[in-house]
Amino acid sequence: MKIYKNFNIKKTFKNSALAIGNFDGFHLGHQKVIKTGKLISRKKKIKFGLLFFQPLPVMFFNKKIKNHRIHSLSQKIDTSKKLGIDFIIIKKFDRAFSKISAENFIENILFKKLKIKLIFISQNFRFGKNRKGNIKLLKKMEKIFKYKTITIIPLNKNRTNVSSTLIRKNIKQGKISTVNNMLGRPWTIEGKVKRGEKKGRQIGFPTCNLSLANYMVPKLGVYAAEIIIDRRIKKKGIVNIGYKPTFRNKKLTLEAHIFDFKKNLYDKRISVMLHKFIRNEKKFKNIFELKEQIKKDIKKVKI
Repeated sequence: MKIYKNFNIKKTFKNSALAIGNFDGFHLGHQKVIKTGKLISRKKKIKFGLLFFQPLPVMFFNKKIKNHRIHSLSQKIDTSKKLGIDFIIIKKFDRAFSKISAENFIENILFKKLKIKLIFISQNFRFGKNRKGNIKLLKKMEKIFKYKTITIIPLNKNRTNVSSTLIRKNIKQGKISTVNNMLGRPWTIEGKVKRGEKKGRQIGFPTCNLSLANYMVPKLGVYAAEIIIDRRIKKKGIVNIGYKPTFRNKKLTLEAHIFDFKKNLYDKRISVMLHKFIRNEKKFKNIFELKEQIKKDIKKVKI
C-alpha cells in the first residue's frame, strides 16, 4: 500500500476510485463503503484508495476538543493495509485547506490532480469551505469533470445506523460490547508504556501505564481487557481508566494489569483491547479495601 501526504500521487494511482471521509474507527459502516469500493474498482480494473484528513476537521476547528479519536493515525494506516487498500492520501487539514471551496476541490484536486473516475462517499458527506459541498454538488459536476459518484447507504445494525458519532456516545457510556459490535472488533487503545508512580507494584498488582493522548475518554472505571505486546503476545488483564482517587491523583491514566506476566515493558508499545465494563472508578478508604476490590475484579474477569 502506498501512502501519500499530499495530492501529488504517481501516475499509477491516477484515474482510480477514491473513498473520501474521516474513517475514524473503521467501523462496519466504513468497511461497507470500502468493500463496495474495492469490488467495483476490481471489476473496472482500476486502483482503489482512501482520502482522509489529519487532524480530524472537528478537532482543527475546535481546539478545545482534545479527546475525540476512536482510532490513532497509526491504527488507521494499519487497518487500511489489512483491508487491502491500494493507496491512501493523508491530507493535513490546516487553515489553507479549510478555505478551499467545494467547487475548487472538485475541479483542481479531484479532477486535475488526482483524475478520479469513481468517488465513494456516505450519505451525510460534506466538504469544502463552510461545508457547502455535498452529494448534490458532486452529482451536478459529474459530466463536466468526467467522474461518477457512488453513495453508500448507511449500515443499519439493530435498527440503528452505525456511525462514529454513535460509537463515541457509547464509549462515553462504557457500553464497550455495543462499541465492539459496531466496530466489528474490540476497541483498542495503543501507546507506549510510561513510567508511573509504581503504586500498583507496591500493592501487589503491577500495571502498565498509558496516556490516552487524543483518544476518546471512556466511562471511568475498570474493564476486562486483552493486551497485545510486540504485536504478537496476547494476554488477558484488567484495565483501570481514571484518576486513581484513592491515591489522590489528578492525571487521567490508563493502567493495565496483565495476568501472569512479569516482564518489564517500559517504553514498549502495547495495544489494549477493551471487552467489558466491570465497575465504576471508586475512592477507597484505605489500601486494604482497594486490594480486596482488585482481587474481586480479577476473579470476575477470569471467570
